Amino acid sequence: MTFLSEDAIEIVLTEQLQSLGYETCSDENAGPDSSTPERNSYDEVILRGRLEKSARLLNPDVPIDVLRDAIRKVSQTEFPSLLEENRRIHFDVEYYDDKGILRAGEIALVDFDEPEKNDWLAIEQLEVVSGQHNRRPDIVVFVNNLPRAEVRYQRSDHAKMGKGLMFTKDELAKLRKLLDGIK
Repeated sequence: MTFLSEDAIEIVLTEQLQSLGYETCSDENAGPDSSTPERNSYDEVILRGRLEKSARLLNPDVPIDVLRDAIRKVSQTEFPSLLEENRRIHFDVEYYDDKGILRAGEIALVDFDEPEKNDWLAIEQLEVVSGQHNRRPDIVVFVNNLPRAEVRYQRSDHAKMGKGLMFTKDELAKLRKLLDGIK
């Protein structure tokens, strides 16, 4: 029986994601130390610049300072429980429009009605440093630059497979807390 290497699987998956309209790149080209960084440090998993651009397109009438404040709130982790954190990031914003009228509502971070308007990105080998732990998922999938899924390849006979995946879940808690409930 012939097995594909992890590199071959990554190439096939990357090509498939590209065929679905995803932009793809490696952390080598998008990481904090690259010539075109998408994030400021290795402990960040949200691509703030791209997220702000997407939020502005989805919420053209909302002032930029209100959008930035909403992005800041969504980007922070305040509670250890996923349920509490999910409740916390669902909030209404209030602001005055350009005519001085008080407005209120939710900030859209994903366009569920017209998915083609979203920014679809997959980063290969995204390095995430949490404390003294350094992890590098094979591919992280972003929608409007919020991490939505993580792909890791491991041989089925790998003795530490289950432990490795659970350890990664703990270390990437920031990423995981965003996987549910994004509006």
